[in-house]
Amino acid sequence: MAVLFPHEAMTRDITVRVAVSYLAEQSSPASGRWFWSYHIRVENNGERSVQLLSRHWQITDGRGVLHEVRGEGVVGEMPLIAPGGSFDYVSGCPLATPTGSMVGSYRMVDEGGDAFEVAIPKFPLIGPA
Repeated sequence: MAVLFPHEAMTRDITVRVAVSYLAEQSSPASGRWFWSYHIRVENNGERSVQLLSRHWQITDGRGVLHEVRGEGVVGEMPLIAPGGSFDYVSGCPLATPTGSMVGSYRMVDEGGDAFEVAIPKFPLIGPA
């Protein structure tokens, strides 16, 4: 799994895996725009269903400027993940620099009503040399 998803974090019984790709076709370095897609898999290794309620991203560009993004769910969904199940989604991130990084967290709630934060591992955004 580490080959497909090289970045991983585990909080309680939830594993978050990330793979990132630079998208040359959506980037325009001459115009100061670089674009990456990231594929995230959220795995529930616990014995209770969990629901992803919100996200919080900290996106740092190559100049060290921090951009924070908060919102409900992911890609328009608040997925319910059964025990042993997983949820995958793909999203994207534009930057005005050829490098940067992302790290964050999800707010989740289990079927018993207990809310908790789940770490999203830090991953680099690196454009071509």
